[in-house]
Amino acid sequence: MAHISRIWKRFGLWMAIGLLASWLISCGNPNSTSGAASDGPQEIEFWTMQLQPDFTDYFNTLIAEFEAENPEITVRWVDVPWGDMQSKILTAVSAGTAPDVVNLNPDFASQLASKQAWLPLDDRVSSDAKALYLDKIWTANTLDDESFGLPWYLTTRVTLYNRSLFEEAGITEPPTSYAELATVAREIKEKTGKYAFFISFVPEDAADVLQSFVQMGVPLVDDNGDAAFNTPAGKAVFQYWTDLYQQELLPREVLTQGHRRAVELYQAGETAILAAGAEFLSTIEKNAPEIAEATASSPQITGETGKKNVAVMNLVIPRSTDAPEAALEFALYVTNDANQLTFAKAANVLPSTTAALSDTYFTEPPADAQPVTVARSVSAGQMQDAEVLIPAMEDVKVLQKAIYTNLQAAMLGQKTVDQAVADAAVEWDAR
Repeated sequence: MAHISRIWKRFGLWMAIGLLASWLISCGNPNSTSGAASDGPQEIEFWTMQLQPDFTDYFNTLIAEFEAENPEITVRWVDVPWGDMQSKILTAVSAGTAPDVVNLNPDFASQLASKQAWLPLDDRVSSDAKALYLDKIWTANTLDDESFGLPWYLTTRVTLYNRSLFEEAGITEPPTSYAELATVAREIKEKTGKYAFFISFVPEDAADVLQSFVQMGVPLVDDNGDAAFNTPAGKAVFQYWTDLYQQELLPREVLTQGHRRAVELYQAGETAILAAGAEFLSTIEKNAPEIAEATASSPQITGETGKKNVAVMNLVIPRSTDAPEAALEFALYVTNDANQLTFAKAANVLPSTTAALSDTYFTEPPADAQPVTVARSVSAGQMQDAEVLIPAMEDVKVLQKAIYTNLQAAMLGQKTVDQAVADAAVEWDAR
């Protein structure tokens, strides 16, 4: 489902965030809301990101059921195209016209959380309610030990692999670690002439390489926000990727093209492994049925930490809401066990509550299950080890650019690994 994949794109208008910060500071006390809950019927406005028309019926039913249970509250639903959400919410918050509940992701939401834009939740959400959510996923919605959002739906990548290419190379099991991946890459290249996988080193693209540092036990920043990767362990990760490239075990275009190229190469049978969400199997089935038939799935490749990455969508409540209690009541309703399970089934995503994720829909695929069903089960099964690997921080794209551009220089032989690591750290610390 292309629209579900697109909404995970990261946002980057830092100048607009800076303007918002100035506005918030000029408005005085950021801890106050603009009004108290009304004694009469209240209307709350709910914004989602590009969920129409596919889920129009789902949300209309959900809202009707909520209003029947809470006759003192009405909900007005507004669906915003994913490409417009950042500018629209920045404008609305700055103008004091923000909705009451907003669907964002922790990466962007944390930028505004640092500017006191969202209603703090720790004193408003009971410990029992908080305990319903996966603990590591709840943590993704915290900044400076303060909770700013409720977890909603999730996706986590699995390893899709071409069994035919594996058999041709004499490989019986998919790699589970980066160390095993390097061995598999060499065997596949030697035996088949194909590449094992594609991963992008384009600074503006996905953060897969950045996440690999964390998975291999290298923290990106320290408690003060300074570079923490200029260490022997950090140099080892730089060396790992440099070796793979210089030994011609990665396609040359990893330096110039993004994740879309990874999908294209896998569908063409030119790579043996694709790191992607389970939902990508449906796309592969349409575009390359022979490749889909040869595809099996296994858990996400990781490092010695065992950590696996997850992408999270959340619900946040602007501080300016006139109906904080009603807004929170609705947000908790949208993200409760039953509603998360229903939405996860409809959208082919994962829920963020423990009970919903434990449903047999995820844990017990039938013996004759389709590949996408098996992949979904694999995806759900690794959620206990999954977390948002890149910590919430300002200027995360600056960090990614500093690491990627210097890593590219090492891969191309323009810098030694030691120099590339040192330069990346200096560049980040001088931001």
